[in-house]
Amino acid sequence: MRILLIEDDEILCQSLSLQLERQGISVDLCHNGEDGLFRIREQAHDLILLDRMLPGLDGLQVLTAMRSEQITTPVIFLTALGSLQERVTGLDCGADDYIVKPFAFEELMARIRCIGRRPRELSAGSLLSFGGLSWDPEQNLLTCGPHTCTLSRREGELMGFFLIHPEQTLPRATLLLRIWGPDSDVESGNLDNYIHFLRRRLKAVHSSLKLTTVRGVGYRLEHGSQEPDHSMAEHKIR
Repeated sequence: MRILLIEDDEILCQSLSLQLERQGISVDLCHNGEDGLFRIREQAHDLILLDRMLPGLDGLQVLTAMRSEQITTPVIFLTALGSLQERVTGLDCGADDYIVKPFAFEELMARIRCIGRRPRELSAGSLLSFGGLSWDPEQNLLTCGPHTCTLSRREGELMGFFLIHPEQTLPRATLLLRIWGPDSDVESGNLDNYIHFLRRRLKAVHSSLKLTTVRGVGYRLEHGSQEPDHSMAEHKIR
């Protein structure tokens, strides 16, 4: 699991980060709302721990912004604001849970495990669909109407991530992090190669969906006729 911790108390940040990493959890840290929202938009995390009282954008503003952008990453509020109305407001704005400071680390871990037990967006046996296209991750089978083709594991992971986030522009850094992992030394050009492969797969199953290049940002899966593929297929694939 990879967690984004947005908390302006740097001592608390370091303490929580150390304890979480001892549990085998990767942690990224932010200390203000603007930086936190920037990292949230990368959609590279499985869970966000969010303080309510932050410099710049406060926690409610961060949460409201991400939910308005259809970012569904689970959020647990960590805050000293513990009145009934404040808890209700936080949950109504889209938080998945709410923990009042001070709290025991064991309780936080129990809440994290609870969210981790929820059905994942992308899991074996779950069929992902959009615009007449569907992908079966268990068989790595891409289907559109009567047409099917088999994807490689990496192609399937990438297609699945696009189908989870249809019509959203996904930054290159997010795709590289989510598909190849944070510790990979994969070259950016490999992503272009796999986009090239997926465009061929979409054409093979006669899908009207297209993978649009958003110049300087990343890619987006959306409705429309297939665009010409200008990705750099000559890069070596790892």
